[in-house]
Amino acid sequence: MDGPADATTTAKPGSTGPRDVIWDITYACPLRCTHCYSESGRRPAQQPDHEELLRIADAIIALRPDVVSLAGGEPLLVPGIAEIAARLTAAGVQVVLYTGGWRLTPGMLDDLAEVCHRVVVSLDGATAEVHDRIRGRAGSFERALDALGLLDRTSRARREQGVQPIQFGVDCVVVRSNFDRLEEFCTRIAPRFPEMRILSFGAVIPAGLASRTGFADHELLSDAQMAQLSGEPLHQRLTALAPSSVLVLVTDNLHLQMHPREIARGLDFQAIQVEPDGAVRAMPVYEGTVGNLLTEPADVLWQRAVSRWSDPFVIRTLTPVRTVRDWAEAARRIDYRFGSDAVRARIDRRPAFVPHDLPSPAPGNRGQ
Repeated sequence: MDGPADATTTAKPGSTGPRDVIWDITYACPLRCTHCYSESGRRPAQQPDHEELLRIADAIIALRPDVVSLAGGEPLLVPGIAEIAARLTAAGVQVVLYTGGWRLTPGMLDDLAEVCHRVVVSLDGATAEVHDRIRGRAGSFERALDALGLLDRTSRARREQGVQPIQFGVDCVVVRSNFDRLEEFCTRIAPRFPEMRILSFGAVIPAGLASRTGFADHELLSDAQMAQLSGEPLHQRLTALAPSSVLVLVTDNLHLQMHPREIARGLDFQAIQVEPDGAVRAMPVYEGTVGNLLTEPADVLWQRAVSRWSDPFVIRTLTPVRTVRDWAEAARRIDYRFGSDAVRARIDRRPAFVPHDLPSPAPGNRGQ
């Protein structure tokens, strides 16, 4: 899945719905990422027709969110994606599109530039060795760089023409095997694209394929690494290395855990996640839906989702969580408890994660 796992949201004053909507608009994908939260490319695309997608968009608009993130899967595989984004934009919603870059073409950009607030390219390594291993397909690094180059040239041309440039950036999922090479994004990638404005680093979360036991053992970050991601020294170092025009964001993504103690304090993170066919997840990143936007009012589904946060099983499962390993175990339990029979069957079929050809840490930078 390409998507906004690192997005931090805050409820609007007086809001009765989520500020952010994460719409995994398709499970079709040309890549096979080792950590894929949605298992895209390995399951049915679950793709509604275009008119149904527009109806889902209208239902999302009814929630009055500030931002809709179009993720997946690969959103650029969805026919008419620009019209769907335009529908949201016309309603005053900012659209952020996440892509692996494999399918981005100049023709697409002409349309996307007018309807997307931002385009984000997923890049999990500053070299082909690292990125292609994590993304599961040779050539994906070069395709991502080609997409960034296209975005850069188009943005510059639009600026020179006196029209709004394309805001674009890079999102990196931080796993154990790329943790020691984050500085390379700032020194090798960001300077190549002068129009790029955002470089985001977010810890991998134990969802989907990233919740597998083997993945948790080898690629989920250690608690010490998570502490570094949430600390200011790493953020300051990466910011100092990146071009001054680039905003560097770093997060441990622990807000996505939705821990009962955080909810009791007044959860700042309020988002809703929508599956390709309009089904609404009760809790982003965890399996288990509460209904479908095509058949029930959006506000009813939102209230059901909020109710799940205080479900006794959820509270019992998440309350003891203190470490990343604890979170992974809790995620597996929640997914199995609230997932449908089809979801549980998919979980049972997940292949074991076998680490191979892991890149060596960069010399002189060995985080634990």
